[in-house]
Amino acid sequence: MLAGMELADKLQILADAAKYDASCASSGVKRSNGGRGIGNATGTGICHSYTPDGRCVSLLKILLTNVCIHDCHYCVSRVSNDVPRASFAVAEVVQLTIDFYKRNYIEGLFLSSGVSGCADATMDRLTEVARRLREDEGFCGYVHLKAVVGASDEAVARAGRWADRVSANIEMARQEDLDQLAPERSIAAAESSMRSLGTQIRAARSERRRSPAARRERPFAPAGQSTQMIVGATATPDRSVLFTANRLYRTHRLRRVYYTSYSPIQSAHHALPVKAPPLVREHRLYQADWLLRFYGFEVGELVTRADGNLDLDVDPKTAWALAHREFFPVDVNKASREELLRVPGLGTTSVGKILRGRRHRSLSRADLKRLRAPLTRMLPFVITADDWSEARDIDAPNLAARIQPGEQQMLFEASMSARVGQL
Repeated sequence: MLAGMELADKLQILADAAKYDASCASSGVKRSNGGRGIGNATGTGICHSYTPDGRCVSLLKILLTNVCIHDCHYCVSRVSNDVPRASFAVAEVVQLTIDFYKRNYIEGLFLSSGVSGCADATMDRLTEVARRLREDEGFCGYVHLKAVVGASDEAVARAGRWADRVSANIEMARQEDLDQLAPERSIAAAESSMRSLGTQIRAARSERRRSPAARRERPFAPAGQSTQMIVGATATPDRSVLFTANRLYRTHRLRRVYYTSYSPIQSAHHALPVKAPPLVREHRLYQADWLLRFYGFEVGELVTRADGNLDLDVDPKTAWALAHREFFPVDVNKASREELLRVPGLGTTSVGKILRGRRHRSLSRADLKRLRAPLTRMLPFVITADDWSEARDIDAPNLAARIQPGEQQMLFEASMSARVGQL
């Protein structure tokens, strides 16, 4: 499969350099293509899935090149870093993708790049990989392209014609952090790409709804766009990170914001910390992100500590519940959807089942158990038709210790930092 050691060496270097970018999960995009072409892993054409627990599965994740003219201090590929350099030819990436796919190693491609010379030229090379995969190889698998720093809106838009997702990384929550660590980057530039992509995504979807002819054409970036923020490289607290993420969701309708804990790198800049932040911090940010997007919480409700950070010892929803015990207990047979979503342990799926089930009868403790909900966490906060004994202890001083997961579970949760468990 590999045409000699040179290509193998490139793959090792450029796959290793790409591991720091977490924003590589896709939504389930349907690409039936009339049953033609390759890359349709199922009858409905869904060959890559963004799983409910946040896993990103089976992508060939590489850089086109790790040669870069920029000097972002947190990046292993920065121009001032003494690392082996390599570059793929467009044809090599296309062939690697097809070879790996045919051997069932991957289900799609995540392709980023250092900025080698002109930003538009680099962006066009990334786009050319996707174009050749689609047009020359008939590849219908998932393709995610990274928007190149400094590329024009037109160059980024061309990528959306061939990729399922195009993502422009904002990198840091505040411009002052970028000024310190990556002075050549700006939040405004990243948001300009997001704004342009968002406009074209919405226009393309509107046109497909109106025009049968448009529905026969390749959809524009059907999996939308995402971004990534690095946490722990500066003293910026979680409150600022979440405020920025919430604004990006509302302004640009992003599919996901990914949070990546800063990882100390070779020959790190003196402004960077020598230790990585606790991995559980990343996990808490993902949980808070989920609450903002799907549970009706606001940043100010989730981050209340004086230092502006989330509590690492307890998940954000439970932390809110413990701080607002006057809100509880709620009656599962009478409470609104919004009230039920505030109960620790109840996710959107379980709440939906409760709302449907109570139309037919009053729900008991046994009914909640059949939902497979974590009763230890939720029972102190709810009343059922036949039991409210646990809710009597809502003001108990040791309630937090009683409903906390064990130490081993906490370690497991931290290791699954990019995944979102039941909130």
